[in-house]
Amino acid sequence: MLDLCRLRNFSAFPFLYSKKINGAGTSNAGLPLTDPVMYQLDITLKRGHNLAARDRGGTSDPYVKFKIGGKEVFRSKTRHKNLNPVWEEHVSLIIDQLREPLYIKVFDYDFGLQDDFMGSAFLDLTALDFNRPNDVTLTLKDPHHPDYDLGSILLSVVLCPRDAVQKEVLQTQSLRLSDGYRKSQLWTGIVSITLIEGRDLKAMDSNGLSDPYVKFRLGQQKCKSKTVPKTLNPQWREQFDFHLYEEQGGTIDITVWDKDAGKRDDFIGRCQIDLSALGKEQTHKLELALEEGEGCLVLLVTLTASAAVSISDLSLNSAEHRKQREEILQRYSLMRSLQNLKDVGHLQVKVIRAEGLMAADVTGKSDPFCVLELNNDRLLTHTVYKNLNPEWNKAFTFNIKDIHSVLEVTVYDEDRDRSADFLGKVAIPLLSIQNGEQKAYVLKNKQLTGPTKGVIYLEIDVIFNAVKASMRTLMPKESKYMEEEPRLSKQLLLRNFIRMKRCLMVLINAAYYINSCFDWDSPPRSLAAFMLFLFVVWNFELYMIPLALLLLLAWNYFLIISGKDNRQHDTVVEDMLEDEEEEDEKDDKDSEKRGFMNKLYAIQEVCVSVQSVLDEVASIGERIKNTFNWTVPFLSWLAIVALCVFTVLLYFIPLRYIVLVWGINKFTKKIRSPYMIDNNELLDFLSRVPSDVQMVQYHQLKPDPSQSPSKRRKHNPG
Repeated sequence: MLDLCRLRNFSAFPFLYSKKINGAGTSNAGLPLTDPVMYQLDITLKRGHNLAARDRGGTSDPYVKFKIGGKEVFRSKTRHKNLNPVWEEHVSLIIDQLREPLYIKVFDYDFGLQDDFMGSAFLDLTALDFNRPNDVTLTLKDPHHPDYDLGSILLSVVLCPRDAVQKEVLQTQSLRLSDGYRKSQLWTGIVSITLIEGRDLKAMDSNGLSDPYVKFRLGQQKCKSKTVPKTLNPQWREQFDFHLYEEQGGTIDITVWDKDAGKRDDFIGRCQIDLSALGKEQTHKLELALEEGEGCLVLLVTLTASAAVSISDLSLNSAEHRKQREEILQRYSLMRSLQNLKDVGHLQVKVIRAEGLMAADVTGKSDPFCVLELNNDRLLTHTVYKNLNPEWNKAFTFNIKDIHSVLEVTVYDEDRDRSADFLGKVAIPLLSIQNGEQKAYVLKNKQLTGPTKGVIYLEIDVIFNAVKASMRTLMPKESKYMEEEPRLSKQLLLRNFIRMKRCLMVLINAAYYINSCFDWDSPPRSLAAFMLFLFVVWNFELYMIPLALLLLLAWNYFLIISGKDNRQHDTVVEDMLEDEEEEDEKDDKDSEKRGFMNKLYAIQEVCVSVQSVLDEVASIGERIKNTFNWTVPFLSWLAIVALCVFTVLLYFIPLRYIVLVWGINKFTKKIRSPYMIDNNELLDFLSRVPSDVQMVQYHQLKPDPSQSPSKRRKHNPG
């Protein structure tokens, strides 16, 4: 059930369209609207009749939106290729008054393009009969072309007044998760798509080639492949995972585009995958011909069942909780390390409450709710209305596919007129979590570089299999599909340049140090270096390289446990991140005045590429440094294990045999597994080590006791 409280009043609607209500009973149009405290509006969207055709084939893919007071309160499913669709979908709404009509809009779904308008209508709520079904037929109109025949929509509406006691009961019930709310968030399966290649695609550029990339969409889930330049037979070998919310399956829309700098990308073709026709728990190789274009795509599609996520109230008794925990511990025990290697661990997040949140509404209050994200998994709490100290008391569970993932908890203010307002955010690496401890996390800004107002209380429990986690560390890292497109930023460019310069200065300083030994600036030091050089060169063996790295790791570990931690909090990077946030806000204001400058698109794309390269180079240098600095002890221990193995192998096995085995493996990998996704184990390992920027973002702030409402009440009892 969705609460819609204190909706805005509209005195007149120039395009208000109300239809005669079928059924006996007394209309409430003449009744005073202030007697009932609230109204419950139950709507059943039945079907459409003779809707407008918007696609080339003479059909449409219609869906319906309901709005009250400018806020979208319902969106139906999409019925593909049908001008007389049948929905039979139900929604219940709570409203304060009847002066605002129900606004119905119908659209034609177009993947990759803007959806086409198919008509709209208004339902006058004051003309409905109370406490009985009202069958309503609404004629769809276009306000700009009122003479066009756009078909009609059939609804069944029940309007029931509610008194103060019933309102209290309904508002109390709205704080608990309904079955529909759970079903809308929890997925029952995972669709894994491996995009292999394209064949004989259509040439869109003047050179007879294309720069193709692929877009996928399943419901509201979207993702995009990388762009392969200058080819008609691109090789992608990328993997994408979608959540499957309906047992009967769904349809994945796929479109292929040609990337064009400085202008709109060209459409190459489209195709679809009907998931209901595919068997579960097996991999299907598909060769899909492109409609409205040329060529085909080659994909591997796998459907697997999933029970990895759940939402529940914090009402589980301790005995039942202990029993569930024992089952989870047994599932991720070392004895089951080789079973289901993708199932690395289990995460439970208890979202308890928040205190001292920012007031986002003009009334001095907020309507806060939380969004929990783990890679591409996303769950939401319910909304607590008009409260700066909300209590959610909900437990969320996730399946961990990578122990190096970061849990992001974001607090938003629900806004009926526009998108939700940001209130605060925290990012918590899973390896930094202390199990079973209720902790207050200070909320940060969008860039996670500084504090904002408020504290959120979480209790997090992580259980994982160390062997599976270690093996997963050497595999490609899962990319996040909802990341924003990079844009040009002077501060970001400067920051990445300084980061790369600092990494290079380490090598330059080392070179200066070695050169000073050659120059005998310090005779004792130069003499010691000379003797060491003679000894190492005379007795050098390859196993000494990982052994030296082992000694470096051991030395830094000794410094840490002895209290002589030489790691410093990087205030320079933190200050630059705050400057970048200020510049982003300034750029947002300037962009509203200037708009987009098409002439700078090509230059911006080059600058963004340079900016990304600088970021990548600087991140690699910082990740190597942080590995040996024991920034993430799990990874440092994993590096010790790997270096020990390499040391033993290089000690007992001649180098030529190791190189021979490595070369044979590299040359025969594609023969043994044609669809294997290429990876580099060392780079995959380093991608799990946080850079200096990420360390600043993950650094937890200490709560300010003066901001706690409970503290303020103690100091101000009156």
